[in-house]
Amino acid sequence: MGTYVVEKSFASHVSLSPNVISIAKMFGLGTDQDKPIQVLGRGEITIESGQVVYLTGASGAGKSVLLKELQEKIPEAIDLNKYELSEGVPIVDCFADGLDDSFLWLGTAGLSDAYVMLRTAEQLSDGQRYRLRLALALADKPKAIFIDEFCAALDRITAAVIAHNVRRYADQYGTTFVLATSHDDLIEDLQPDVVVVKHLGSSWDVMYPGEMRVDSG
Repeated sequence: MGTYVVEKSFASHVSLSPNVISIAKMFGLGTDQDKPIQVLGRGEITIESGQVVYLTGASGAGKSVLLKELQEKIPEAIDLNKYELSEGVPIVDCFADGLDDSFLWLGTAGLSDAYVMLRTAEQLSDGQRYRLRLALALADKPKAIFIDEFCAALDRITAAVIAHNVRRYADQYGTTFVLATSHDDLIEDLQPDVVVVKHLGSSWDVMYPGEMRVDSG
């Protein structure tokens, strides 16, 4: 893959209402609308093929922005959320390969229940549809998969199982995973090669387990 330099700012378009001006003065903030708001301080991250990148931080810290910036630098990456689900088709028939492979991908994504396999996408819960998208992505064996809110809506036992399976898949097929989540309970199962912590404000830390930490921003 490579080493990527990331930095992101947005232009401010906030109307200068009396309340906005009062809050800006209260906290010592400027009201210059031409001044960009820096969401991501300049930093570097190295990502290699087959690695798992774990991007975490508080809700609203800017994880999704960082995820999107990285995805734009890796054109061969796919976005899990953009997978379209076919309606009216049993999910076991949603795969181009044979039945054995369908079992494999659905099981890896935590959809191994026979009754679930016979349902159609519109009959699944939100969490099950999320896992179906993951199964479809795994079946494609892409070079990189980007997932925002990784396993956020799943119960934590199921999330841990999927995290473990993602780690195994990355090792077996050489697919790179870049995963963003506010949960911090999946590190043991994911065994990430790169951990990124996005702080409130513009700063973010990149850590490579076993190596020196790199601070950004």
